Amino acid sequence: MNTVLFDLDGTLLPMDLKEFNKNYKKTLAEFFEGKGYDSELMLKAFNSGIKAMFENDGFITNEEFFWKVIEKVYFHRDKKITARERLKLERAINKYYKTDFSITRFNTRPTSMAKDCIDKLKNKGYQIVIAANPLYPECAITECLNWAGIDEQDYIYVTTYENSCFTKPNLNYYRRLLKTIDKDPEDCIMVGNNVHEDMCAFKLGIDVFLLDGCLINEYNEDTLEYKRGGWREFCQFVDELPAVD
Repeated sequence: MNTVLFDLDGTLLPMDLKEFNKNYKKTLAEFFEGKGYDSELMLKAFNSGIKAMFENDGFITNEEFFWKVIEKVYFHRDKKITARERLKLERAINKYYKTDFSITRFNTRPTSMAKDCIDKLKNKGYQIVIAANPLYPECAITECLNWAGIDEQDYIYVTTYENSCFTKPNLNYYRRLLKTIDKDPEDCIMVGNNVHEDMCAFKLGIDVFLLDGCLINEYNEDTLEYKRGGWREFCQFVDELPAVD
């Protein structure tokens, strides 16, 4: 094993997911209302776009899948919006993630142990991959990583909606990620807090560690065969790992 795949929300960035999503929707609606958009319809389009990405079959990126829904729900069209319309909305979305999105930071609980563990892993020669569920643009995921104290020098790859064609828990998400980073399942361990979305990597032969500080197990799945613990236990696990040759 030489590569550690980290989930983001609830893992590298501990959070109250319900409150985070509540604040996310509130700030998003208020932002777009201030930009002259129909905030209620825009929020509906965003929610529909995010849900739709779970059905992506891999022929287009999650980003393009998301925009197809935006075009249909917000602009009421079956054809593509104009380049000018899309550019205007993309700029607004990027600005939101760089400004008002920061309010949701108060619903997160960053821990220095996340960065400490990554530093220890890197010092031992392990490669770090941010295996975030790719439902959001890179600017949003990068912002959340910044809150967690993780920067671009800490990882070799991050999954975003721009570079991904599947979402968790679709096993094709993990298959494509392995191919992208040129790793075999036995080269990796997946660390995450969501049993259904993160621990499913185990089915492909990827080792897993269930980080249970912000545990999500909505389907009440059995977790007995997984390594498990909080950040303290994971740090101990990292301490006991051998250096990579």
